[in-house]
Amino acid sequence: MTDAIIVALITGAFSFLGVYFSNRKSAALVEYRLQQLEEKVQAHNNLVERMYAAEDKLNIQDEKIKVANHRLDDLERSA
Repeated sequence: MTDAIIVALITGAFSFLGVYFSNRKSAALVEYRLQQLEEKVQAHNNLVERMYAAEDKLNIQDEKIKVANHRLDDLERSA
């Protein structure tokens, strides 16, 4: 009878250890994948911010070109 209890305890201990290490490995994999995803999101956010800045610069250049063309038209009319 006591042998059956000892075998059950040993089996339970090994089962617990197997589940524990399996969960630890899965948690490490999930953490790694989450870290990789965060890096990709950060790179995407940096790209979006740079695109907004580039669009602002393009809008300013477009406005400067319109002003320059308007001045040229005025000069051509007065000449």
